[in-house]
Amino acid sequence: MTTEGRGAAEQAAEHAADHAEGSSAAVAAMLAGAAALGGFLFGYDSSVINGTVDALRQQFHLNSFWIGFVVSSALLGCAVGAWFAGPLADRIGRIKVMVGAAVIFVISSLGSALAFSAADLTFWRVVGGIAIGTASVIAPAYIAEIAPANLRGRLGSLQQMAIVLGIFAALVVNYVIARMSDGGATGTFPWGGSSWRWMFGVAMLPAVLYGVVSLVIPESPRYLVKKGEIRRAKQILQRLAGHEADVDVKIGRILRSLATDRPVHLRDLRGERFGLLPIVWIGILLSVFQQFVGINVIFYYGTTLWHAAGFGENDAMLTSVINSMVNVGSTLIAIALVDKVGRRPLLLFGAGLMAVTLCVMAVCFATAPVVDGNPKLGHVAGPVALVAANLYVFGFASTWGPIVWVMLGEMFNNFIRASALAVAAAAQWIANWLITVTFPWLSGMSLGLAYGLYTAFAALAFVFVWRSVPETKGRELEDMDKLRGPEHRRQPSAT
Repeated sequence: MTTEGRGAAEQAAEHAADHAEGSSAAVAAMLAGAAALGGFLFGYDSSVINGTVDALRQQFHLNSFWIGFVVSSALLGCAVGAWFAGPLADRIGRIKVMVGAAVIFVISSLGSALAFSAADLTFWRVVGGIAIGTASVIAPAYIAEIAPANLRGRLGSLQQMAIVLGIFAALVVNYVIARMSDGGATGTFPWGGSSWRWMFGVAMLPAVLYGVVSLVIPESPRYLVKKGEIRRAKQILQRLAGHEADVDVKIGRILRSLATDRPVHLRDLRGERFGLLPIVWIGILLSVFQQFVGINVIFYYGTTLWHAAGFGENDAMLTSVINSMVNVGSTLIAIALVDKVGRRPLLLFGAGLMAVTLCVMAVCFATAPVVDGNPKLGHVAGPVALVAANLYVFGFASTWGPIVWVMLGEMFNNFIRASALAVAAAAQWIANWLITVTFPWLSGMSLGLAYGLYTAFAALAFVFVWRSVPETKGRELEDMDKLRGPEHRRQPSAT
């Protein structure tokens, strides 16, 4: 063959390879996006309560303690769902667990919309939390298991993108329903019933969509290998990898990483120090710090917070929508950077920015005059606090929001992934609950104290990442058992 002929053949081969790689990446992206719909439910359910707080307080005559308990009750269910999701997914598969979570969430949304008392509403919120906690574990595990190593960070970030879109959708729906109603969230919706009931009821729509989509996506190939269904696993990996020669190699690596075909138990997470493997403790602490910086105070109580600070109800809701828009845009930045910059640098940057902006907010609220029990931000402190709040949301959404979910999905080896992720996610939900249930009490004492506490946690998060968190960028899932601590943080990425 001539030189020109060989050159043309090589170009054709490269073009075909690029096309195959692009097609497989598109398939992986579609599957990851479908699984991430569980994150949309997570975000929607987390934020739908935002616009209903004042209405629930008035409807059921709740004091600060009980409104905090009702708002945070779903998080207790989330912790339960997250705890059992991993072992259940290892037993019956990722897809069946997704479908079950969707069904439970539909029932919970209807029950919340029809609630006749605070106790009744709390029960349905806990039931919905079980579904959300389950989805929060399954989505990152499934995405990590179907994503190529070079795309895993970006595809894993789709979970957080779905969460922030769910938050944004809930805030917009709440705002529209309140504007259409006579009397805002506490008033009557034009189609009948209280406005806050419609806010809860609309959540059934994304839950149904999640259930339908879960029925049409394939099972995780790593789960299939674990169950001995090698042929099905090869077919799915073929669609994801695009090169037949790589599939057998990948199957072999998965088999070696699993090491045994026995069921996974929580005792497999035990280590010599402090009862758990070091990598499991890192996952737990990443989860806890993600919540202890206070991000969900903005999304659970944002409307009430800005209303108390002197904004009108509609302006307070609009301010929360703006916070959520910043949240969405910032997550796009994280998706663009996570596989280029790496996980650790983004976590360090985010913790530093959050510490600074939370400190500014703490000072603004601590120095504001108190009128009728609420701090009133002046013409200077008000805009400064608003800018700081949006920069804080940017710092979280472009770093800790998506990166923690990415790392939880990828940092554990194949054998313990689902169970370790379940433990870390349960810790995250418990931390979320602690922050949410204590905020009304803390803010009643001093908003400056509350935000000062979150400032301290952001600073501690920076130190923790610097000292203990390894880099996982570019590593194959089958190599994650080599991660044992901070000594790997400067180790070059695997090819």
